[in-house]
Amino acid sequence: MTLAAFLAFVGLVVVAAISPGPAVLMSARTGLSEGFRTGAMLAAGIGAGAVVWASAPMFGLQLVFAAAPALLWALKIGGGLYLLWLALQLWRDAGTPLAAGDARPVPRSAASAFRLGLITQLANPKAAVLFSVIFLGTVPQGTPLWVYLALLTLIFAAETLWNIAVARIFSLDRTRARYISLKTVIDRTFGGLLAALGVKLAAT
Repeated sequence: MTLAAFLAFVGLVVVAAISPGPAVLMSARTGLSEGFRTGAMLAAGIGAGAVVWASAPMFGLQLVFAAAPALLWALKIGGGLYLLWLALQLWRDAGTPLAAGDARPVPRSAASAFRLGLITQLANPKAAVLFSVIFLGTVPQGTPLWVYLALLTLIFAAETLWNIAVARIFSLDRTRARYISLKTVIDRTFGGLLAALGVKLAAT
C-alpha cells in the first residue's frame, strides 16, 4: 500500500466518520441527556460497529449483497425500522423533565451504552457499501493481514474519537443548561431527524 493510497484511505475514513448520520445524532443526544462518560461508551460501540462493517470487504460481503440484493434490502428495512423506533422513543419521552444540577439521570450502564452505539451503527448497512468502496479504491489486493488490521484499528479510532468529541461538546454545562430549558423541542428535533434518516435508509 503506497503512501498516497494510505493518505487517501485516511481522508475517506475521516470524512465517513464526521458525516452527519444516526451515530452522530445519538452521540450528541447521549452527551446532552446522560453525560460524557455514557456518551464515550456509546462512541466506542459506534467504533466497534464501524469495524464490523469495514470488515465486510475482507469477507466478500459486497459480493453477497450483489448476488442477493434482497439481503441488503432486508437489512435496510430493518435498520430503518430500528431508527424509527429510536425516534419514537425520543419523541415520546421529549416532555419528561430532566433534573438539573448534579442529578443527571444515567439510565444506561456502560455496557448498555456500548450496545446502543453498536446497534445504531449496525442499523446502517450503507456503511458496508461505503467501506467496500474505500477498501476497493485504496487497498490493493494481496495486502498483508497486519495492514488490514491496522486499517481497521484506524477506522475504530476515527469513529470513536469523533463521536467522543461530539458527546463531550454536547455534555458541557452551558450546552446542558440550554438543553434543559428546551428539552421538548430538542428531543423532538432529534427524533424527527432520526425518523427522516430511517425513512431515507429504508427507501433507498
